[in-house]
Amino acid sequence: MTEKPDSDPELEGMENPEGFTGPMLHMGIAEQGKLHAVDGDHKLALQYYRRAMHMAVSAEDSEFFFRHYLECVMESLEHLGSFEDVLIYCEKALELYAKKPPEDPVSVRDLAHVHQRKAVALIKSGDVEAAAEPLREAVRLVREADQTIPLAEALLRWVDAGYRIDPARVLAEQKRHGYFSVRRDTVDASRAVKLPPEMLAVGTF
Repeated sequence: MTEKPDSDPELEGMENPEGFTGPMLHMGIAEQGKLHAVDGDHKLALQYYRRAMHMAVSAEDSEFFFRHYLECVMESLEHLGSFEDVLIYCEKALELYAKKPPEDPVSVRDLAHVHQRKAVALIKSGDVEAAAEPLREAVRLVREADQTIPLAEALLRWVDAGYRIDPARVLAEQKRHGYFSVRRDTVDASRAVKLPPEMLAVGTF
């Protein structure tokens, strides 16, 4: 495992009071992104998430980090209403899983959540009919693993019943079922690492 991201000259001037290195560094950068997300600044959050993702991939750290940061990216894109971008990310994630199928319950659940997120993006963008297939796949995956996925199950019932699904009602269900992983109660400000201002200029990502 390399430590290349730690020596990146672009990172000089960042606020890193704990002196984090290695995975703790990109985790801290992602944590700062989460702080911006819970404050409603999802565009700024995306810059932090993408930097953390880039560092994790460059250092060849555990795939867990990449998957988690990708989830954070998709959440912020969804909050911004960028459903087309969410669908693009979902398709990329599904392609990766097609090449390397999930081998454990955690990965199976992650794959199911990608299908669920794809369905939510389709519903919120107005294509309710197309959401049925990914919802069925999400439910199938978790049931075969003896798990549950309440939001997908509820949305599938609505779709099958032909209900008119209002995005506000979907959002309420998302919050009720803990769909969003980035919440004020899940963020630890003490671990956050701020990037230097010049890295946050328009066009950095």
